Amino acid sequence: MIIEAPYKQNDTITMKTMAGEEVVARFVEENAATVTVQKPMALMASGQGVGLAPWCITTHPDSKIKINKSVLLFVHKTDNEMAKQYVAGSTGIQMA
Repeated sequence: MIIEAPYKQNDTITMKTMAGEEVVARFVEENAATVTVQKPMALMASGQGVGLAPWCITTHPDSKIKINKSVLLFVHKTDNEMAKQYVAGSTGIQMA
């Protein structure tokens, strides 16, 4: 049986916070207390459906942000279709 790590560096991950926010970001690293990400974007409902908007608008876009695990309900690798939308929105690169 092949056991795959749930996510690795530079994967697109989804985090659900205790405040109910769903955040999509690029995974950098984690330790026992924190998850470090770059370019976090929050899921937002709009008239056209679900979209992404910057989660931290006052930080530099390439900042590495440490998030305390005590405020997270879960961290998981993002679904492929949403990951493509995230990459397009955060980098301008369209994934096939």
